[in-house]
Amino acid sequence: MRVILGVSGASGAALAVEAAHHLRALGARIDLVVSAAAERTLAAECGPKALAELTALCDLRHDLRDVGAVIASGSTPVSGMLVAPCSMRSLAAIALGLDDNLLTRAAGVQLKERRPLVLLAREAPLTLAHLRNMTAVTEMGGIVMPPVPAFYMRPETTAEIVQQIAARAVDLMRLGPPVAQAWAGDAHEETTSPA
Repeated sequence: MRVILGVSGASGAALAVEAAHHLRALGARIDLVVSAAAERTLAAECGPKALAELTALCDLRHDLRDVGAVIASGSTPVSGMLVAPCSMRSLAAIALGLDDNLLTRAAGVQLKERRPLVLLAREAPLTLAHLRNMTAVTEMGGIVMPPVPAFYMRPETTAEIVQQIAARAVDLMRLGPPVAQAWAGDAHEETTSPA
């Protein structure tokens, strides 16, 4: 099982590291593509060693400018791609088929080959342009998943929030058994008998 992990420059860089942990636990071979803005965001949000940690979790890191890399071709068998986080710039390029770097080209390949593409689109509030780009990607078969916390799980730390969002994103790729914590119902459901 081979998976592409794209990391673009939106806030939420910890999602990439956590997603890589989940993918590694599933036994996936990970091809990593990181934008220049993502490198900066990883350092700012996760510390100066975050990029090295992320790279160590992956099997191969591709240069963003290398549009001739193997993952730029549909003939390379991969199980899908996750972009975590996905900036509005990357979302727009993917929505418009603007394959101007390896991240957006690899994402476009997943769409044309009808493979899973999950985008953790990170921005708030959203403009009409953002919404239209999300609609376009969805109509093409991609999954747009804003990294919204599962407050009903009552997370106690930011790390728990990041872990659950990343796990849900990986689950959406349908690579193996679900890894995200499942909702088990509330206490009222468990103590009330059916009418």
